[in-house]
Amino acid sequence: MPTPNIRPTPAPLLKPGETVVLFDGVCKLCNGWARFLIRHDQQRRVRLAAVQSPEGQALLAWAGLPVDQFDTMAVIRDRHYWERSDAFLEVIRQLPTRWQPLRLLRVLPRRLRDWAYDRIALNRYRLFGQYDTCLLPNADHELRFLKTSPLPFTNK
Repeated sequence: MPTPNIRPTPAPLLKPGETVVLFDGVCKLCNGWARFLIRHDQQRRVRLAAVQSPEGQALLAWAGLPVDQFDTMAVIRDRHYWERSDAFLEVIRQLPTRWQPLRLLRVLPRRLRDWAYDRIALNRYRLFGQYDTCLLPNADHELRFLKTSPLPFTNK
């Protein structure tokens, strides 16, 4: 199991036990990963948030990660967060059994896994392209994305 980083307080915006995957909303590879998770996480174990969204920015700040330049995926649950290859392995752990053989990658030293991860992450726009703006989820997938609730209107 990947080792999480631990913060002193639970992550904001999340319900206890809820897992959120933060991804680059303009990266075509990252958006493909988000669509993959929507398609294969039928038990809805993970939610998604683009790092460019207000929710993503709040979670990045909570984790002490850069909010203006983000070159990796992060997974956040309760007081824990994972980055880079550990984040990938934590997401795989949430997926159905047929994806579990990918967890064998954890036998590789983290340094090697993160080196390979970084080569892809740092070149993702050049290799896969990028969108001009974050893609918005369609109505069918909207519940999979972390959204802050609008404040209720009160008429005093």
